Amino acid sequence: MTAIDYFVLVAYFGVIALIGFISMRFVRGQEDYFMGGRSFGRLIQTFAAFGAGTGAQEPIVLGRTTWTSGLSGIWSVFLWLFVTPFYWIVAIWYRRMRHLTLGDWFVERYESRGLGVAYTIFALFFYMFYLSTMFAAISKVAAPLMDVDEVALPGFQQAVALQTVLVPVICLFVIIYGVLGGLRAAYWTDLIQGVFIILLSILLIPAGLKALVQKYGGPEHSGLMDGFEIMHNRVAPQYFEIFGGPRAGEFPLHFIISLILLALVGIVVQPHFIATGGGSAKTENTARLGLVTGNFLKRFCTVGWALTGLIVLALMADSVEIAQDPDLVWGIAAREILGPLQLGLVGLMLACLLAALMSSADTYMLVTSALVVRNFYAEYINRNATDKTYLFVGRITGIIIIAGAGVIALNFMDVFRQFRLALEVPIVFAAPFWIGMFWRRANRWSAWLTVLFSTFAFFVIPIVAPMLMPGLKNNPNLTITNDIRVTTVQREATQVDVAKRKAWEEARATAKAIEDPEERQAALDEIGKAPPDKAVGEPLEETFRSGGKLIFWTGNAGELPEEEMKVIDRRESESTELVVKRFTGSVEGKGRLNVDFLLYQALGFDLRRASDPMLQTLRLPTRLIIPFLILIILSYLTPRNRKETLDRYYAKMKTPVQATPEADRAELEAVYANPERVRHRKLFPRSPTLEIQKPRVSDVAGFVISFIICFLIVWLAVALVNIGA
Repeated sequence: MTAIDYFVLVAYFGVIALIGFISMRFVRGQEDYFMGGRSFGRLIQTFAAFGAGTGAQEPIVLGRTTWTSGLSGIWSVFLWLFVTPFYWIVAIWYRRMRHLTLGDWFVERYESRGLGVAYTIFALFFYMFYLSTMFAAISKVAAPLMDVDEVALPGFQQAVALQTVLVPVICLFVIIYGVLGGLRAAYWTDLIQGVFIILLSILLIPAGLKALVQKYGGPEHSGLMDGFEIMHNRVAPQYFEIFGGPRAGEFPLHFIISLILLALVGIVVQPHFIATGGGSAKTENTARLGLVTGNFLKRFCTVGWALTGLIVLALMADSVEIAQDPDLVWGIAAREILGPLQLGLVGLMLACLLAALMSSADTYMLVTSALVVRNFYAEYINRNATDKTYLFVGRITGIIIIAGAGVIALNFMDVFRQFRLALEVPIVFAAPFWIGMFWRRANRWSAWLTVLFSTFAFFVIPIVAPMLMPGLKNNPNLTITNDIRVTTVQREATQVDVAKRKAWEEARATAKAIEDPEERQAALDEIGKAPPDKAVGEPLEETFRSGGKLIFWTGNAGELPEEEMKVIDRRESESTELVVKRFTGSVEGKGRLNVDFLLYQALGFDLRRASDPMLQTLRLPTRLIIPFLILIILSYLTPRNRKETLDRYYAKMKTPVQATPEADRAELEAVYANPERVRHRKLFPRSPTLEIQKPRVSDVAGFVISFIICFLIVWLAVALVNIGA
């Protein structure tokens, strides 16, 4: 990075800190600090949803999956796309709750202060680990951007790793503007950071296409459109397929649908959704338009990230650094493509990635602080404290959350791989939320028991059981692996294939020179198997291997000996051969125990025949269906909540938010006095327990239009990457 790059970074941090100090002047109470006074219009609400929903890890993850899987790798981030239409419906829920936290909702709906505390504890741990993955991601991409791995600090005899310096600096600035200015500062910085994230999504595309023309073009090539043609000439056609691709079967339809359902059921109970989901908006329409528009804006950015990944694949397939670690795709590409221009664009790119991180971190920090203040401190320690005291507690909590995430990131950099787990953790509170929204019989006892069951069945027992019963790891019934699928694809070698082979050979030679045996093996494992060694145009057999995963454990089975496998199936087509092998030896269980898979075994399922994506798909039914069934059954066996409380709650949720706070309070008082005023809004008015509201024309129209936009975005992704084909 040059001086102008560092100037861009310093200027960015300066503006962000200034917004925090200015916003501090507007904070007079809890609603100002935690909800910005519910004063935000469509523009701010849009970029709040966009910023909070866009993490720094996403372009990095997509850079890797596009490098290895082509366009189909877009589903590693695109799984949220078809969840977006549902936001048109749920945004109104958060605004009509009229709460500062989702913990307040659980307290009100289930008449249980303890459930609010349990939700607060969940939020603290969830966001500390979730944010730590973002800090780890930004540290990984910053090293190639800044072209340094270590930093010399005064007072230290040896240089320290870059992340040791970078993570605390990021934490400090998030604390400065977020802790001081509250949600108002977070949202205004989200507006600025949203612009930066959009820049991140398009910055490398024209520069990368131009670099392709300069590096690989001939005299007849001059414009950006020629860059698309060169990209297709260098990369195999399979890399431009959104379904299938070179790793056909990595993202099958059933796997995509399972992730979408899991995301939909879990996202509604992620703590930040009370704010970005619509709770901080002026009106209901602002809430839904902001949430849906902001998230669609993110989906368009995802298309840009995927196109960038393919351009970088065509341009830099010979990169030894990327061959050593594909997570570095984004950072190395930015350095090599933007650096030579010396226009401060490398600094701008790093600022963009920081913006993606900080725009999420500030919101997560504030909503968790609100939970601690509202549902723990005010409920159990000091119910009569002043707003000044509550704000002080909120700010201290915010510092602890960000600092905790930073410490976790510095000590567990491999936490970056836990993002799929983050989709599953909110399942603990999903059933009480969804059923509590629509069914009167759900009560505090059924909610508590469901939360406890989900916590122990899906997260505690899988960790504790192997500790208490070590023999489980060697039980032959629990240490089987799924069948290994070896797919061989016949095609012609491309220029990218030749470049990848050369880079792989250089990377492997470097890894073999590492003295420490463990570090050497880790480096060799990261590099992976050898790409085909063929000249351009020669017939090439590309082999993809999947399976061999431990079924009942989350750990890696390791390298399975070939002599202990038998072929159980073989299929051939015109250009593809599939060989299915079954491992007949023994292996030790590692990681957490997949307790719910014992149910499939008891029902007679042969899980060995399940592919890797199918094993992931099978995690869905148990995590979604069982907690919902348990809550429903227990609701019939346990005492109901008070009718008066339920009447007030469901009447409130049927009452549209009024234009001013005064008018809204007056309307609510009238409805509380006579809940029958809103009974006509029930879809089933004669049902004594179901509280589903009649959909309005605007509800249906917005939902349908949003689904159409989803398919248009998929079409746009395919159309863009196939320019010049």
